[in-house]
Amino acid sequence: MAADDYDAAVALAEFQAARAGVRGLIESGITSVPPLFLVPSTISPSPPPLESEIIFTIPSVDLALPHSSSLPLIRAAARSCGFFHVTNHGVDTATVDGAVSAVRAFHELPLTVRSAFYTPASVGSVTYSTIPIQPGKNSAGPLLPWRDTLQVRFGPPPAPDLAHLPPACRDALLKYQLLMTALGKKMAGLLSEALGVGAGRLERAMQVEGLLMACHYYPPCPEPARVVGGLEHTDPSLFTVLAQDGVGGLQVRLRDGRWADVPPEPGALLVNIGDVLKVVSNDEYESVEHRVVIKSCEDARVSIALFFNPAKRQESDLFGPLPELLTAGKQQRYRAFTLTEFMSSRREHGHGTKSIDQFRIAHE
Repeated sequence: MAADDYDAAVALAEFQAARAGVRGLIESGITSVPPLFLVPSTISPSPPPLESEIIFTIPSVDLALPHSSSLPLIRAAARSCGFFHVTNHGVDTATVDGAVSAVRAFHELPLTVRSAFYTPASVGSVTYSTIPIQPGKNSAGPLLPWRDTLQVRFGPPPAPDLAHLPPACRDALLKYQLLMTALGKKMAGLLSEALGVGAGRLERAMQVEGLLMACHYYPPCPEPARVVGGLEHTDPSLFTVLAQDGVGGLQVRLRDGRWADVPPEPGALLVNIGDVLKVVSNDEYESVEHRVVIKSCEDARVSIALFFNPAKRQESDLFGPLPELLTAGKQQRYRAFTLTEFMSSRREHGHGTKSIDQFRIAHE
């Protein structure tokens, strides 16, 4: 097809209709990246190399330490880079590795099997698809990431319909979510206590839940520098807990604007602060932009993100800085908002820091 005849909407519809995902492209034997996935700055025939890679040392917190030792580490990490590894977290290695392996097994099922689960429309408790990128009204970018996603909603009540959760990973993910929810409650208490408002304050204010899980599969790519696994974004959560394999590809944006690799740490889970907690903490905690780049022409990357969010999400539920954090020396940084307002801002302004800047209070 000539370049002048290319219709992105038609190409997107044809890709989704194939119900094969990005994995299906690799199975078909492609040797170049389809236009739907091309990052605009790399569309030229000879794409520029990726910027120099920087290895960033993510803080690590041993949760077996006494509170008097672990809380200062959590506080420092949440205030500085917004990311930290946790070890001795109480979720056994077999459960974590089993969930990651099960996600990989599902995404690598024969096309005839996994295509039955493919659902481009994001409806229901379980969806499997290549989710289009929504970069914001003033941003240019690829239409699709180099990533397939199995997304599972474990709530809110009434009980979700998990009948469509693929048998290849059903038991492993149900067990993983159960144990990770317990860890999430613990992390909420630690983050609350490290904020100086008491261990139960976040739970009382918003009822922390871990009901949304994204199981990502990043296939190998014949031209890794021309695609993106995940566009730069911040998470719309209180915090996120991530399990991943050893392939790597996650990067965080440093204060000077450069991107730095976050190498996986064996046996550890990765915690990152989300936008809602940044607001609730009145900027005491940092929600940092991050992205995923494709590292390999041969190896697929697998990750499982469990997003911990407020269960209180009615129109009468407002989220803003905790009153205890507002003192004579610390003015209120954000106005209170509903989750509906917050998600509308992300749709309009993109999934980066600009979405919460819309609620920032300007002080002279």
